[in-house]
Amino acid sequence: MDVFGKALMDYHQGNPAGDLVSHSSLGDSEVVPPSYFFRDFPGMPYLEQTALTLARGRVLDVGSAAGCHSLCLQERGLDVTALDSSPGALQVAAERGVQQPVLADIREYRVGDFDTLLLLMNGIGLAGRRAGLTPFLRHLKSLLAPGGQILADSSDIIYMFDRDPDGGVWVPGDREYYGEVTYLWEYGGQRSEAFSWLFADWETLGEAAREAGLEAELLEHGNHFDYLARLSH
Repeated sequence: MDVFGKALMDYHQGNPAGDLVSHSSLGDSEVVPPSYFFRDFPGMPYLEQTALTLARGRVLDVGSAAGCHSLCLQERGLDVTALDSSPGALQVAAERGVQQPVLADIREYRVGDFDTLLLLMNGIGLAGRRAGLTPFLRHLKSLLAPGGQILADSSDIIYMFDRDPDGGVWVPGDREYYGEVTYLWEYGGQRSEAFSWLFADWETLGEAAREAGLEAELLEHGNHFDYLARLSH
């Protein structure tokens, strides 16, 4: 079931059944108000504002959700395609004025020639696992026009793990890399299927980008172990 999309649709229609809750394999749960996906430009974090300012040309907004980033770019006159795998979220985006909504999984999307790929709210997480990051970036590269760019933010979540006396980090044995997390959404008494998500530190993202034939540039640091990067070729 499209739990995420239902939460956005209920909020959009003015009858929300509470907040979204994300449950993770890290053992914590986070309350996420649906309103967070409806923020305007002044209400966005600095990293997102910077990315939107740098977007140019024909844009693919990957994981567009309720369309807040796409709408900002449309207001600037850019040609924006909003892509999401949630039917409910995409319907909300269309009803809010997003002009080119596309229901698809980015990993299976083959329509390319974009000047900018936008992967905000840790869109790099769609790679799922560290082993999947380089192939994921290669696929994104195939969607770029010559001189195109990927603008993506991510976070280094190493702060969430205990350290040994010698400075090493204790990582559970069921994962290859500490940034590999499994999530599921809960809303209105229903739960989504679990899905894999990747938080990539800057060094890991840069290494994978080079393996994929992309140049990686660290643009900005955020306030809480997050950062904005540009990948280009």
